[in-house]
Amino acid sequence: MLKLKVNDEIFDAAEKELPSYIKKHMQILQTVQAGEECYKDSLGWHDTSIWAGDETIDKIESIAAGIRKIADAFVLIGVGGSNNAARSVIEAISPDGGTEILYAGNTISPNPINKVLKRLECKEVYINCVAKNFETLEPGVSFRILRQYLVNRYGKEEAAKRIICTGTIGSSLDKLCINNGYAFVPFPTDIGGRYTALSYVGLLPMAVAGIDIRSLVKGGKDMENYLRYSAAEENTAMQYASLRNIYFSKGYKLELLSAFEPQLRWFYKWWEQLFAESEGKDGLGLFPVSGEFSEELHSLGQYIQDGSPIMFETFIDVKEKQDSIVIKPDNILDGFDYLNGKDLWDVNRAAFEATRAAHGKKLPCLTLEIDRLDPYHFGQLFYFFQFSCYLSGKLLGINPFNQPGVEAYKNCMFEALGKTKI
Repeated sequence: MLKLKVNDEIFDAAEKELPSYIKKHMQILQTVQAGEECYKDSLGWHDTSIWAGDETIDKIESIAAGIRKIADAFVLIGVGGSNNAARSVIEAISPDGGTEILYAGNTISPNPINKVLKRLECKEVYINCVAKNFETLEPGVSFRILRQYLVNRYGKEEAAKRIICTGTIGSSLDKLCINNGYAFVPFPTDIGGRYTALSYVGLLPMAVAGIDIRSLVKGGKDMENYLRYSAAEENTAMQYASLRNIYFSKGYKLELLSAFEPQLRWFYKWWEQLFAESEGKDGLGLFPVSGEFSEELHSLGQYIQDGSPIMFETFIDVKEKQDSIVIKPDNILDGFDYLNGKDLWDVNRAAFEATRAAHGKKLPCLTLEIDRLDPYHFGQLFYFFQFSCYLSGKLLGINPFNQPGVEAYKNCMFEALGKTKI
């Protein structure tokens, strides 16, 4: 099970303030554990069996198996919560040699979509358009372009067999599928996009990529059982969410999520959206940023060590060795003989521990430990952060499920494009 460690030489908040803070806010944890009636339209993820039960997984696996038999390439069309969870797992741990997963609908720049179209040449193609309300511009325009591509290449009837949509039942996307013979699977009506990792939205693309989604869902379920039924003093999410709010009250404005595994690059995107969209409102909230180490130690590292003290840091630490390269000696004097015989995993590990020690002298550092990067532990991470975000938002005093600020740019953009109403 995921563990939390605290290295705080600045305030020693875990020892001095955390116990009393948890005791004071114990009722909020109990409320979050039970789920609130006022948020019933947003808590479909709270019980993983609702949208990731055995029957749903059976159906997803069946659909994915049929696609993998034919498809060389599968294009996931979606933006933000319709894209990030699946991509974070696929890019990190998908097996080699399976169906290639490509991404569209997350930008309106023509260059990326042209690159996707180029990569589809000479491949058998399926597409999956994921859109809860099918009004967002990025997936809408990409779906049109890729839909036309399939029709031009395969003909209308065959193209229809290669299109799957994930949307709200009764929505315009659902009607479009009925009218054109596209396969349709439900986007949960009671989950916002950024909380949909353990549903059709995240699980179908993962399954097409060859990810063991049963193991992933089990990780989420095990984390659910722990967080929803453990006492406040031992509840890891309560500790993490409480520390986030303690540090915010002390003037920290950013949380930096860091790791020494580049495989987590797209997981950062998922995490950033989850917390930014959930907590960034009413003039409140930590700004979530990420550090891809060791690469960004040569840039962000300078700011962390000597810049304005505006952030605390949360590391994700993968404990078990997942890969290995032993550095062999040679006859060239390059100044790196001190590495002879060392495993690169251990070198990376030493860099992580040194960085955590150095950063810990400048800012509070939290560490979330997981055993390994595999589907089970990704499931744990998804549920842990979703539950923690709900809890952290309640501790902060905001609604963690709405996103009123997102609509502001849309109103201006749609007006400029000739659409006056969203």
